Amino acid sequence: MIYCPEVQGIPKKEIPSGSDTGMDKAVLLLEDGTFFAGSAFGRTGTSAGEVVFNTAMTGYQETLTDPSYNGQIVAMTYPLIGNYGFNGDDVESARPRVEGFVVKELCDGPSNWRSTTRPADYFRNHGIVGIRGVDTRALTQHLRSFGSMFGIISSERGDADALMREMHAAKARKRDLVAEVCTKEPRFVAGPGKRLAVLDFGVKESILRRLSARGCALSVLPAFSSPEEVLACEPDGIVLSNGPGDPRDIPSCTATVRALLGTRPILGICLGHQILGLALGGETYKLPFGHHGGNHPVKNLITGRCAVTSQNHNYALRPDFCGDAAITHVNVNDGTVEGFRHTSLPILSVQFHPEAAPGPQDSASVFDDFLSLVENAHA
Repeated sequence: MIYCPEVQGIPKKEIPSGSDTGMDKAVLLLEDGTFFAGSAFGRTGTSAGEVVFNTAMTGYQETLTDPSYNGQIVAMTYPLIGNYGFNGDDVESARPRVEGFVVKELCDGPSNWRSTTRPADYFRNHGIVGIRGVDTRALTQHLRSFGSMFGIISSERGDADALMREMHAAKARKRDLVAEVCTKEPRFVAGPGKRLAVLDFGVKESILRRLSARGCALSVLPAFSSPEEVLACEPDGIVLSNGPGDPRDIPSCTATVRALLGTRPILGICLGHQILGLALGGETYKLPFGHHGGNHPVKNLITGRCAVTSQNHNYALRPDFCGDAAITHVNVNDGTVEGFRHTSLPILSVQFHPEAAPGPQDSASVFDDFLSLVENAHA
């Protein structure tokens, strides 16, 4: 049976098989049979992916273009999206990476001096399948209770059985999510300071901007570069970027990082943090519904201070991952590992996003801490 969840006393109702969504109608169907009806926006069509929710109150454009969301349908918990429009500056990659977008209300008349594109035009021009008018609070509660799961959005048909089959076919299809978003050829950003090699697993442009603002010269390399290709750049330090998916799906990247241990100071961020943990002999596991948004509290175990951080990940390191690493940060909400330092090697790693785009700037000092490691190693 296909049904929508019971919310505030409203009984469950069925979606009939073989029905048509109709003009301007859309449906979000989850793999457990739950469905949400709404209105379509963006591209007319059907798109499937893992459904996650993002709790950020602003930064929807950064979210849409974050390569870490490749393969996922993103639901925004903040009820009004698009009110400040879109522009050409607040982007984290060349184009949106989400598989679909779910909102409560999409603003049709944005008001902001930086806005250059209306929301409806943005989603249509970039071919994003979207659904609005969804009770995103009920959807979020459902995912919190039962975990993130695969889903499908359709604005062209409402045949529940057919959509379910298409969804399962998409879930079974093997995708190399990192290869889809990482740079295919090395690219370079000039700078007068330290030379850094950035392994691009789906790097956000804001990470590169933060490093460039500190004078770093950057060599942005494909995710599957060999250790020899990384060291050929003669870097003073190595950065392992964020990216999409399960780190266990890219064992060759873990092998590369393992070979680079001890050769240069290393900074891991998000997926790069998980890969670094695996390279040190640790294990990862999947979180029930992940951490996505700009309001996640993290405690620094060294200083005892808490910071509000930006996060976007579905996987985490187990706390006993390496006897030679000291955990430095933990998530206040669920105790997951949010950062570590190696006890003998110049290695610093964080699960959260120090570039904070979008999000608070509490953790920007991570970049300065890493550059201090690089400076000390160079000296």
